[in-house]
Amino acid sequence: MKEANKKIVFIDMDGVLVDFGQAIKDMHKTYPEYKSKYKEKPDLIPGIFKDPKPITGAIESVQQLAASRKYDLYISTTATWENPEAAMHKRLWVEKYFDQLFKKKMIITHRKDLLLGDYLIDDRTANGAADFKGELLSFGWAYEKQAWNDYRTWSDILKRLM
Repeated sequence: MKEANKKIVFIDMDGVLVDFGQAIKDMHKTYPEYKSKYKEKPDLIPGIFKDPKPITGAIESVQQLAASRKYDLYISTTATWENPEAAMHKRLWVEKYFDQLFKKKMIITHRKDLLLGDYLIDDRTANGAADFKGELLSFGWAYEKQAWNDYRTWSDILKRLM
C-alpha cells in the first residue's frame, strides 16, 4: 500500500546496488574454470550472489533517499530460475547492507512491467524494465550495449530525486 504523498521507487540489484561485474571477475580469479563454463550465463555461477560488493555510493545514497521521507523504496530484482539459491542470497545481501529497511519490501520478478510505481532504477531494459509504466532511471554501465546509461553514478540519481 502506497504511503501518503510518497513516490514509489523500485531499485534493481545487479549493476545498480551490487557490483555484479566485479563479482564475476572475483569468481573467475578463484575458479578460473568458471570463465568458460559460465561465459554465457554468469548468473548461474554457484554462490555468485552470496556476498558481492556494493556499487560505489549505493548504500549511502539509498539511505539518503530513505531519510528524505519522500519515497517509498522497494527492491525489484530478477533471480535466474536455474539458480534457486540466487533469490535467497540476494535477500541475505539486502539484510546485510540495509538491515530492516527493505523487510518485506523486496520483489523478485521477471516482469518489471507489472510493477506499479513512479520510478524504476535499473541498468537494463530486460525483464520488462523497458515497459515500466513510471519513469525508468537508466543507471550505470549498460554492458549489453557497452555504453553508459543516463545516470552514471548514484550521485546522478540523487541529483534527479532529491
